[in-house]
Amino acid sequence: MYRQELAPVAGSLLVSALLAAIPLVALFLLLGVLRMRAWIASLISLAIAAVIAIAAWGMPVGQTADAALLGAAFGFFPILWIVINAIWLYNMTVSTGHFDVLRRSFSRISGDQRMQAVIIAFCFGALMEALAGFGTPVAITSVMLIALGFKPIKAASVALVANTAPVAFGARWPCPSPHSARSAA
Repeated sequence: MYRQELAPVAGSLLVSALLAAIPLVALFLLLGVLRMRAWIASLISLAIAAVIAIAAWGMPVGQTADAALLGAAFGFFPILWIVINAIWLYNMTVSTGHFDVLRRSFSRISGDQRMQAVIIAFCFGALMEALAGFGTPVAITSVMLIALGFKPIKAASVALVANTAPVAFGARWPCPSPHSARSAA
């Protein structure tokens, strides 16, 4: 059985942590500096992480592959499945014309961008966080704010700040409540 050593590089936890951060730094550089496509940058970062896990930590190749597959499955099923459905719902509202109804309704409430930001980003975004989560509210509410006349950077900033409050209560795996455990005992 594989046991992970916490400080495999020169017995130093700091050096080992810096080595473990290389895949993440590589991902940021590939995405932000080199403007590489996200799926390609992710695969390159995964390969870097696998090489470091095998070479520095001595993780068996089979378990490294299993960990990568588990990460992919965890990324696809709970997260991507919800995001795909939320985007499908958004596209459906756009194609049926209901998105324009929402946009007109939000703009009739107030012409003040601050009020629109509170209503759309905070309130509607909190609803979207409860329904979908995983960044979907930021994507959808920022597009809605841009449609109302917000500048793109301002819309994204407002949507991100607004999403900090409801994200603690957002979509997650169903888990039993503490009360159900007590009642079963």
